[in-house]
Amino acid sequence: MKLKLDLHDIFNKGQEIDRALRGIIDEAIQKKATLVEIIPGKGSGALKKKVIRFLDQKEIKQLYHRVEKDGDNWGRLFVHFRFDAPTGRRGRGR
Repeated sequence: MKLKLDLHDIFNKGQEIDRALRGIIDEAIQKKATLVEIIPGKGSGALKKKVIRFLDQKEIKQLYHRVEKDGDNWGRLFVHFRFDAPTGRRGRGR
């Protein structure tokens, strides 16, 4: 499952951006979505930087697996989630 968040409509409303980002992260966890596409748009790059700063916060970073910048469209980010290890342990036996 993939979720999408387009930030074009709220690009200049800081608190709404944070709420929207937290909302899509929470929704992804609730629905066990493996991918969230976030579209900050191209513009000056300031909104994309704000999104990356939000995702880099310690309490947020622990909720997802990794962030991927789209190589073809620099106005888009992908946040990947993993739900495959209920005990929190992954890897091969020792």
